[in-house]
This record gives sequence, C-alpha cells and structure tokens, in this order.
Amino acid sequence: MGAIYRDLSQEEFADIQDRILYEDNHLLIFNKRSGEIVQADKTEDEALNGTLRAFIAQRDAKPGAVFLGVVHRLDRPVSGAVVFAKTSKALERINKAFREGAIHKKYWALVGNRPEKDEDLLVHYLTRNEDKNKTYASRTPKPGSKEARLGYKLLQSTERYFLLEITLYTGRHHQIRAQLAAIGCPIKGDLKYGAPRSNPDGSISLHARSVRFIHPVKKEEMEIIAPLDWSPIIKSV
Repeated sequence: MGAIYRDLSQEEFADIQDRILYEDNHLLIFNKRSGEIVQADKTEDEALNGTLRAFIAQRDAKPGAVFLGVVHRLDRPVSGAVVFAKTSKALERINKAFREGAIHKKYWALVGNRPEKDEDLLVHYLTRNEDKNKTYASRTPKPGSKEARLGYKLLQSTERYFLLEITLYTGRHHQIRAQLAAIGCPIKGDLKYGAPRSNPDGSISLHARSVRFIHPVKKEEMEIIAPLDWSPIIKSV
C-alpha cells in the first residue's frame, strides 16, 4: 500500500520534531500551540492527531496506517502537553488511568486580578451549555451539574498579571476557565469567561504545564514538562 498521509514540508517536519516532549514505542507527548486542535471537529481544520500520524509515517517510512490514539484533549486556545498512545494496549491502559484519577496534570494560568487567597481549593458545580459551548459555575448543586475541584497557588505577580499554578482534581468541560472566572479571576484573553480584552493571537493564557503518571507499559513514574515563553508578559516563567 502506498502512502496514505500528506507529505510535511521541511519546516513543518522540523517544527513537529522540536515540539515532541517524549516518545517511545508506546506514547507520544506533544507540546501543543494555541490554535491547534487535538482531534478533528466541525471546523474540518487539520487536527494534531492527523498531522502527527503524517509525521510518523514520513519519519519512519511507514507504508501503511499509523496508530495514534487520542488520550485527552485541550481546548483550541489552550497550549501545552498532550498525550497520545501509539499502541492500542497503551491507549487502553492510560485511558483507565485517566478514569481512575491516576494522571496528574498541572496548568499555568495568567489572570488580571489577584485571587483573594494566594492558595486555595476551589469547589464548584458546573453546568454545561452545549449551544453556547460554555460552562457555568455555581457554589451549590443544580440539576444536571457536576462537581468540579481544583487547587491553585500564586507563583508570581507583576503590576498587571498574576501567574497561578493549577492542580486539577476533576476533568470537566472548560473547568479551569469557569472556576477562575467564578472567583473574579478570568484568564488573560478569555473573552468567553469575562476577560476584558483578547490576546492578539486569539489564544488564552492557559498552558498545560506538566503531566505525571505511571508509564502504562514500563511501569515507571514519569513527569513531562511543557516549556513556554510568557517572558514578554511576566518575567522568569
């Protein structure tokens, strides 16, 4: 069978290669940019799982189909570490680890308002509006709502922005965005959740900074960190 994937340009190939944070026979962990989509959606824009399949086919001269399972997603305007599985066995095992809460993710968020506390656990009940693609947070349960928990701590501040480290304890639609907005701290650039202005590139200042888990095959603990450059906004991140 001939190639079933498009050929990547030299520049695109090198860019993809540079953004692979970890890869072995079982997993590929990638540093997603804001604006990229992890899996195909109604926009029909090319998704990362397709681009990465094309990259692997081209790099490894694979004549047939490339397996690359989507383990989880990040919202389109969010950047950071995304985990893909290269085998069905790895996909099954790491999906089970996600369901059991054994995958530990930290995010960085820039907000324009200082939270009331420098460190706290936020508990809200989230209700998703499918038509508006938005989630609403309340302090008390509502019909159809789901409990959402996250921890945050203030890492750094400037005159205009505050850098928060977020630890997720549940995985809900737009959870970080909705919960931070609910305490008066919308993420920089996130117009949907109350930020006063957009970022020039259409991103929001939310980054999946790290992922920690037990390797589904090697059984070794791993922590993968996704670098980013917010230095024009806040120093020494």
